[in-house]
Amino acid sequence: MATISIRLNQQEEEFFKGYAELTGENLSTLFKEALKKSIDDEYDLQVYKEAYKEYQQDPVTISHADFKKELGL
Repeated sequence: MATISIRLNQQEEEFFKGYAELTGENLSTLFKEALKKSIDDEYDLQVYKEAYKEYQQDPVTISHADFKKELGL
């Protein structure tokens, strides 16, 4: 398992440790969860941008009900 260091000033350290105490989680878990969420949000934004670009090139849509019929649902 790798160890990664993060430099924090005193105010950041107090803030993050206070939040960790409030949630009952350790800092390592909180930092990993925050980074995973940030990566997931960025990925979702990129997928949206690509889908929107495709939509702008061909703005034909279909209703949810019609799509279900098309799939035989």
